Amino acid sequence: MATEKKTQIIIDVDLDENKVPEKISWSAKDGGISNMQSKAILLSFWDSKKQETLKMDLWVKDMPIDQMKLFFHQTFLSMSESFYRATNDEKMTAAIRDFCDYYAEALKLK
Repeated sequence: MATEKKTQIIIDVDLDENKVPEKISWSAKDGGISNMQSKAILLSFWDSKKQETLKMDLWVKDMPIDQMKLFFHQTFLSMSESFYRATNDEKMTAAIRDFCDYYAEALKLK
């Protein structure tokens, strides 16, 4: 019988009186991360029974818009890399990267 190993990723969110995030921190013991501060998080889970994505998008109220735009750009780029590793679909990966280039140019991130 195979040995089962579990790990945890812990996300802590401090909210204001209106339940708006003021502070986000996360820890991943196996990754050597403890209470790392973050201004935003995009987290997706796949529900295979319903064939739909469940997601959690949070950002602190003082996150600057310019950082949010850059955060999304880097997330899109990361998603293109993940998509390629998961599917090996070069054509669609190139299309996603083309969008990333367009996005960066349109928002003057480059």
